[in-house]
Amino acid sequence: MFFEFAIIAPTASGKSDLAIELGSEYDCVILSLDSLSIYKDINIASAKPSDDELEKVIHFGINLTYPNKHFSVGDFINEYKKAKNFAENKNKPLIITGGSGFYLKSMLNGLAPKIEDVKSGLSNLEIYTLALKIDSKFASKFSQNDTYRLNKWYSIYQKTGEIPSLFLEKNTLPPVIENLKIYEISAPKEILDKRISLRTKNMIKNGLIDEAKMLFSKYNVDLKALNSIGLKETKEYLKGEISINRLEELITTHTIQLAKRQRTFFKSQFKNKTTLPLNELKYHLKEVLKTAKNSSII
Repeated sequence: MFFEFAIIAPTASGKSDLAIELGSEYDCVILSLDSLSIYKDINIASAKPSDDELEKVIHFGINLTYPNKHFSVGDFINEYKKAKNFAENKNKPLIITGGSGFYLKSMLNGLAPKIEDVKSGLSNLEIYTLALKIDSKFASKFSQNDTYRLNKWYSIYQKTGEIPSLFLEKNTLPPVIENLKIYEISAPKEILDKRISLRTKNMIKNGLIDEAKMLFSKYNVDLKALNSIGLKETKEYLKGEISINRLEELITTHTIQLAKRQRTFFKSQFKNKTTLPLNELKYHLKEVLKTAKNSSII
């Protein structure tokens, strides 16, 4: 019988390997929650599963479009619907996994209308003070240090002329997933930093620079996808601005910073989740899938 669950964790924590191991052993379908793996041609920089891994377990959310094509959260939600429909028809479990928490949040909370950003010229404190006066619901949930959400709030206010919290309540689409069980890999910072460092070394060893050369010759170098971590630093290297050692150092540092942002996002946005170290989570999920299989749920 079909059922679905999510595995989240910062980049390089081992979630994709875990999902592939579970998917191979228990005949699951995987939906990748990775905002870079959706693109064809970006393989090494995205740490995309290998061709062998993609053959071993059916994946959705990978190689959907090209780096010069627009891809929205709405497009991803449509991909989720395809994955769910396929898994339901084949009577297989669906594992949703990746580091792009925004995609998961949008599916759980509903897709909010897209509002063009407004450059306010105001400080965080000034925006937050305005929010306190007219939108206490928003102000009670976020702090004046949350630059991203404050700017989003101000943009909605300026573009619509409405109180942002009320505007979003009226115009946000209903959730597409309800009662999703979310599992998180607990990865101590020291261990994760070492994994990130090793992954960076392997990316460079396995051809990151050649991949970047191909991408920069084939597409506009200013594309958002081509300025992601791994590619933007390689661009500097190819211009002769940094050494190979500095390239490795910068990619590692920027990935560690990304992992910190992801950890913070997961902590603030997904309250009801089960968090375990990798090996404990692997054992737990195997027991869940084994029990389901033995009881003919699957």
